[in-house]
Amino acid sequence: MPHDHHDHLSPSGHPYRPDDDHPLTYWQQMEIAIRELLIEKTVTTATEINAQIDAMDSRSPANGAAVVARAWTDPVFRDALLADASAASRDMGFDIGPMKLIAVENAPDVHNVIVCTLCSCYPRNLLGLPPDWYKSRAYRARTVNEPRKVLSEFGLTLPDTTTVRVHDSTADMRYIVIPARPEGTGGWGQDDLAQLVTRDSMIGTGVAKSPTSK
Repeated sequence: MPHDHHDHLSPSGHPYRPDDDHPLTYWQQMEIAIRELLIEKTVTTATEINAQIDAMDSRSPANGAAVVARAWTDPVFRDALLADASAASRDMGFDIGPMKLIAVENAPDVHNVIVCTLCSCYPRNLLGLPPDWYKSRAYRARTVNEPRKVLSEFGLTLPDTTTVRVHDSTADMRYIVIPARPEGTGGWGQDDLAQLVTRDSMIGTGVAKSPTSK
């Protein structure tokens, strides 16, 4: 393919090179080649690809927050989420793909934290793009070996009586933490509760916000 013609657009309307004109990596070249082949063979169209990219970019922690808020207010849904988070999330209209999603629930004496020691596997369908620190080698290695110290660096100091459980994601299995519901939120609706759920609380490096900080 004529990747050296970096001033031209590919058949799908994308430039062959990024604006800064750095050489394409092997995987970038593979993505372009496969994408253009699929379009050429009419397996898909540029419009369909762009629509899927837009849908992926629109995912944010608000999706996961909606799931958590419902679990806080709906005991039947909470049980379904803990039994099969993939199916429960799909029932709420979230397309999480073929991956296995596991929900782990914090308790007064248990705190869960998520990591991917292999790379950066992350429930993007519910939480959006992972933060840079989640992908860093330091977080991936240290969270397994010294989770309490890592959490303290996020500003989360847990009592010695609290058990910290570290869950390692994989390419086909992801986790989401159901943080403890903040006190003082009795009678709150799901929309208001969702505002208290942060991205970090669903990873386990933080907790839900208090009602006074909303």
